[in-house]
Amino acid sequence: MLFVNIQDLEAAINYWRSQSPALGEELHLCTEAAALAKPYAIMIVQGAQRVPLDVLDETARLAIQKFFKNTQAG
Repeated sequence: MLFVNIQDLEAAINYWRSQSPALGEELHLCTEAAALAKPYAIMIVQGAQRVPLDVLDETARLAIQKFFKNTQAG
């Protein structure tokens, strides 16, 4: 089973925010950052340091996978 840790989630959220900054007066997050923000917040509340990748919804899972691919390619 593959896990993602809270530091990687935070880095991925920041990566996606830099790729697509929040918009409008409401500062809506892009789809990827918003999808990762929910499990990140839950982990903070629960005091968890890592979460199984397969518990993330499809959007969050794709966002973290693309983050790893894009940041490890260079």
